[in-house]
Amino acid sequence: MTVGSQVKTCYASIKNIEATLAILANQTNEAKSRNVYRETEAMITEIKNDLEKQVLMLAREEPQYNQ
Repeated sequence: MTVGSQVKTCYASIKNIEATLAILANQTNEAKSRNVYRETEAMITEIKNDLEKQVLMLAREEPQYNQ
């Protein structure tokens, strides 16, 4: 597995986690839990955005990792 494919796999996992946290936040009735889910989702979103930049950089600058 190339570095590029590992980063893409990690990115996909982070997107899945982000979506799951959003679902949990919407499904819970407890305000405190909902706030924790949303705060965690915000942190995950930052990580996802950073990984997305890394994926794009690898695609541009390291074409051999684009497989």
